[in-house]
Amino acid sequence: QVQLVESGGGLVQAGGSLRLSCAASGSTFGINAMGWYRQAPGKQRELVATISSGGITNYVDSVEGRFTISRDNAKNTVYLQMNSLRPEDTAVYFCYANIQERLWPPKWVDQWGQGTQVTVSS
Repeated sequence: QVQLVESGGGLVQAGGSLRLSCAASGSTFGINAMGWYRQAPGKQRELVATISSGGITNYVDSVEGRFTISRDNAKNTVYLQMNSLRPEDTAVYFCYANIQERLWPPKWVDQWGQGTQVTVSS
């Protein structure tokens, strides 16, 4: 079974930067969309950014222009470069991937990472 392993979270001052990484380990027939979600205390999980297998990106309005999502298909890894961080970006960030688990008939599953804490101090 494919697992998503995240790294790169931590504590940073407002205005600072962090880079999150998420690597898919294990065998897979392919990975479709990958992305990042976040969940702040007392709030619902929200989409931050997604990227298709072809590199098409999508961002929530609050991070547009500050965050950049990218992926390395050869390494089955997705990244989130976060610049100009704000206290309201504080949350647990979860990696997501839509993974082809079976070749035929095709079976795609949504897989999640364990989450990594990002804390931005004011």
